[in-house]
Amino acid sequence: MDGIDVPQYFICPISLQIMKDPVTVMTGITYDRESIEQWFLTAKDTTCPVTKQPLERDFVLTPNHTLRRLIQAWCAANATNGVDPIPTPKTPLDRTHVLKLIRDLGVAQLCQKTLQKMEAFCRYNERNRKCMVDAGAAKAIVFLIIRCFKENKSCGVEEALRVLHLIWSPTSEMKILFQENYNFIDALTWALSCETENHVATRTNAMLVTKDVVGVASQNLLERLKFEFLNGLVRTVREKISQAAMKAALYVLIEVSPWGRNKWQMIEAGAVFELIEMELENPEKKMTELIFCLLGHLCSCADGRAQFLGHAGSMPMLSKRILRVSNTTDDRALHIISLISKFSVTNEVVLEMLRVGTVSKLCMVLQADCAKYLKEKAKDILRLHSKEWNNSPCIAVYLLTRYPR
Repeated sequence: MDGIDVPQYFICPISLQIMKDPVTVMTGITYDRESIEQWFLTAKDTTCPVTKQPLERDFVLTPNHTLRRLIQAWCAANATNGVDPIPTPKTPLDRTHVLKLIRDLGVAQLCQKTLQKMEAFCRYNERNRKCMVDAGAAKAIVFLIIRCFKENKSCGVEEALRVLHLIWSPTSEMKILFQENYNFIDALTWALSCETENHVATRTNAMLVTKDVVGVASQNLLERLKFEFLNGLVRTVREKISQAAMKAALYVLIEVSPWGRNKWQMIEAGAVFELIEMELENPEKKMTELIFCLLGHLCSCADGRAQFLGHAGSMPMLSKRILRVSNTTDDRALHIISLISKFSVTNEVVLEMLRVGTVSKLCMVLQADCAKYLKEKAKDILRLHSKEWNNSPCIAVYLLTRYPR
């Protein structure tokens, strides 16, 4: 489109792009529907962006069919110059239509097809998603998923989870719906192990919805999570369902790990071992940060540290990541080493830290260009076992004399 003069009245005043679905507000100014609707969603007050005139709360966006046809004709005439055609927009979703879709969810023969329609509407634009939330679609889908769980019927579960994730919004209504919904947590636990035609998509969407729900759940619910639920999260990491599912599982595990009961159940499910195995495969930076953050939580208790030290690759992996990933990873790695050095140390562990390069990495932290508090952490760890490590060539004499125990 370079070098083509686009008629000014084809351009949306907000997006400065060619309008796909021009609509006119009561001030007489025309905008692209998606742009003006997004404007009203984020603006503090309802005013016309161009004229700054206030608009009534229940104002109507009037489709400008004439202008749309002119734009479509112009795009078709300039197709050879690289201008993309503008399709005729779909009729906007309204509350009446959403309520009909919700009723159709209760009809077994129409359920799956209705969910597919809802997904198409959700993907079309933000307005449709908001319309569905306002009409109560989320509540209807939650009840549908719970019913499928209780009847052990997986048909439609994948689509229902996907639609619920698409329309997710942390509104007050959503929080009320999920704060203490133990039945839905049980349903998600079931979905995480559900065998469907496309089990990868089902489990991934179940994991994404789980992350959404945990973000608004009450403390009472999070304190009472069952072993089956936490084991399902750990299994998601172990089986490497998908990148999105694994990342969401790590977020959820971190979110619920502050409660001791949850922490012990994660350790019982083998979380520490699986996290080390996952990190040994050199995941992306963000994944490594999440893994180290969760390991930091789990190693705060004796069983977690025992499981960590029970893996032959734990200390070498920990040492290798220091100063190679990010400050966040360095902080968590030093935190784990500190916990082990203070509370779970044995002669074998002290010697292993020397043998696999942990001690030399701690010395490198002192010399590196990193945060001061990280250097202090490294010094504290080195002081703890300076007598055992004093024969190491990687520890300068001044470290043992300048920072006495």
